Amino acid sequence: MKNKKITIKKIILFFTSIIILLYILTFYNLYFLNNEIYAKETSIEQEIKISNANKIDEKDIEEKIKANLNEPIEKIETKQEEIEYITEYKTNNKLPKGTLQVIQEGRTGMQEVVIKKKYENGNVISEEQLSSKILKSSINKIVEVGSSSTIKKYDPQIGETAYVTSDRLSVMIEPKEDSQKIATLLKTDEITILEKNEYWYYINSKNATGWVKKESIASNKNYEIQEEVQNNNSNITKNINFDIQLNKPSNLSLEQFKQILTDSKDVNKIFSQNAEYFYYIEKQYNINGVFVAAVAIHESNWGTSNISKQKNNLFGYGAYDNSPYKSAYNFSNVSEGIDLIARVFVKYYLNPKGTSIYSNEKAIGTYYNGPTLSGVNKRYATDKNWANKVYSHMSYLYDKL
Repeated sequence: MKNKKITIKKIILFFTSIIILLYILTFYNLYFLNNEIYAKETSIEQEIKISNANKIDEKDIEEKIKANLNEPIEKIETKQEEIEYITEYKTNNKLPKGTLQVIQEGRTGMQEVVIKKKYENGNVISEEQLSSKILKSSINKIVEVGSSSTIKKYDPQIGETAYVTSDRLSVMIEPKEDSQKIATLLKTDEITILEKNEYWYYINSKNATGWVKKESIASNKNYEIQEEVQNNNSNITKNINFDIQLNKPSNLSLEQFKQILTDSKDVNKIFSQNAEYFYYIEKQYNINGVFVAAVAIHESNWGTSNISKQKNNLFGYGAYDNSPYKSAYNFSNVSEGIDLIARVFVKYYLNPKGTSIYSNEKAIGTYYNGPTLSGVNKRYATDKNWANKVYSHMSYLYDKL
């Protein structure tokens, strides 16, 4: 009996232990294993995500820039911008020396560029062009330049017949760039002169009656002269100041540009051999050619920089800070760069938006802060002393007159 009691007691303890164990397992399962996540079926799109460490959207960038964080931020921008045309100058020995005759009007193109900008404290500290794609090609402007010292171009008189020299010529209601266009004439179209002023003819053709620019009209009449045609230099400004208006020509003659740009500092003869192009830009674009020459002297160190010698680029035009030589434009000759930079100054820096400038175009005025050296300096150069340096070159050139 005693052994039976021990056996029953052991059985009761055994089952009691099992019950306690089951209770403990149930409690553990309910309160500890409930937060465990098990794998389940899902789509690839749900599983694959891009790490936020490599993905920064536009809002994030702008907020960081505004917050003036100290660490540099890189931003990739895609934008469309105009491609300025190139001007080709061709010599014509049947025109008097210094005379310009437009044969083909230039047309701007359009390109899409991808630029990487680096910001620090909200300011752009560097830019790099990553790629570009041409959307519309530009068309070169072609200008014939007279080289004869014994022929004078005949100026058509009222009532006489002349012809169009440009590939296309706009006929305007009034003699000004921002007037309404009423027709387009083509090369060799005949016109009759009804009225004229310093820069425009009022004409009649089979298609329209209105005003056209003189530079694209010529007469078949030429006559011999014994002396070279002299320019009217009555408006020359010899005494300049720091606040000189750069969107007005200096009115120096062709010979005077050659005089001031013939210099011992020009060891490669780049300026003396291309002096006439600083004269030509004044005639076409209403800009001070001495100013443009001074910028070229400053940027190229009188034509001795690698970019000026190897790329015919006196201005370092197109160069980015991180790759100046590689990104700088390459021109076929020096004249292309001089003409292009003159139009860039007139179109973007020297005139407010909407101002009539050249070839029926209007100024964009993106970087306009006044038509002075200090105004140009604000957006053209990061060097705050750039204007003073350019002015010193201008003064040096003017003092040679």
